[in-house]
Amino acid sequence: MGVRLMVVDDHRLLAEALASALKLRGHRVLAAAAPAAGAAELVISRAPEVCLLGTAAPAEPGIFDPVVRIKRERPQVAVLVLGPVPSPRGIAAAFAAGASGYVRHDERIEGVERAIMKARAGEAAVAPALLQGAFGELLNPAAQPDDEGQRLLRMLTPREVEVLVRVADGEDTRLIAAGMGIAPSTARTHVQRVLMKLGVGSRLEAAALAARTGLLDRAGTGASGG
Repeated sequence: MGVRLMVVDDHRLLAEALASALKLRGHRVLAAAAPAAGAAELVISRAPEVCLLGTAAPAEPGIFDPVVRIKRERPQVAVLVLGPVPSPRGIAAAFAAGASGYVRHDERIEGVERAIMKARAGEAAVAPALLQGAFGELLNPAAQPDDEGQRLLRMLTPREVEVLVRVADGEDTRLIAAGMGIAPSTARTHVQRVLMKLGVGSRLEAAALAARTGLLDRAGTGASGG
C-alpha cells in the first residue's frame, strides 16, 4: 500500500522530480514544495505519514528547527531528512531533533523508498555506517559546535574581543574608537588584527564567523586569551 508523503526541499526541481518518481511507484505525494521558512507549517497543516525534508547544510546550527516543530505538533509524522553526504554531527543533530532517518541526495529511488517504509514502521532509516557515526557523536561529542568559537576566542586578546563584538554590532571605525576611548588609527589596527587572526577578509565575514561559531556568546563569559 502506498504511503502518504510530502516532499519539501529548497530546490523545487529536485522536490518535484522525487515526488514524480514516488508517485510512479504507487505513493500518494501530498505536495512537492520548496518554502524553506514555511516547511514546518506546510507539513503540520497536511499531516502526511512521512515527510522528506531537504537541507543543504545538515551541520548548520538551527537547520533542523523545522523538524523539532513538526515532531512537537505532529508527533505521528515521520520526518526523513534529505541532504548531502553528512558529517556524524549532522546525522546526530537530525536524530536529536526527532528525525526518523537521513537519506542522501544521491540515493537511488529504491533506497529512498526503503527508507520511507522503515520510517513509517517506526524504524531508524539511515545507512548503518552513518548511524554508527551519529551514535558515536551523540555518546561522545568530541567536537561540540561551539568548540571552534572557543578556539578562535583564545586567539584574541580581551581588547580584540571587544573590537569583534563592536564589529558584529555594526559599529564603524569611528564608533569603535569613541566607544573604547582610543584613536581611530588604533581602532583600525585592532580591526585588521582581528580579521587576520580569524582568517577572514572583511568585517562582515568576521561577524558571520563569530555568530556561526558561538564566539560572541562565549565572549560574554570573559573566556578569552591574552
